[in-house]
Amino acid sequence: MNRPLRLLGLLATVMFAGCAEDWGPDQHGADVTAQQLNDQWLLINYWAEWCGPCRTEIPELNALDISRDDITVLGVNFDGLQGKELSEAANALNIDFRVLSVDPAERLELPRSEVLPVTYIVDADGKVRDSLVGEQTAEGLLARLEKLQQK
Repeated sequence: MNRPLRLLGLLATVMFAGCAEDWGPDQHGADVTAQQLNDQWLLINYWAEWCGPCRTEIPELNALDISRDDITVLGVNFDGLQGKELSEAANALNIDFRVLSVDPAERLELPRSEVLPVTYIVDADGKVRDSLVGEQTAEGLLARLEKLQQK
């Protein structure tokens, strides 16, 4: 194969690989890749250390994250903590699900909520389907997901 064709093939591979943009690192520094979230319904939960209802709902979100293979819970710190501060805050609140270091608000065109906690439901195609303000339960979130998945 001649050099221009190899270069063209390499460029095409890079372009297609970049079609699904990754989500950045989590609270442990591990990359959250688009491939890991492929075909998943996402629950994107904004939380803060100072938010009492956030602290109360975290065990519910932890349980929900491990309950089904087609649902992934992702946390986002409302105050924009990064690195060691983010990891320590997530540990202090006993968060077992992944917490994104990069806020996906711009990517998903999410409005900045004035109230916490807020949870956004994103379907397997990456479309935001609902936003839920206030403390949630695993049972309530599952019921809402099931209704949205039937549509």
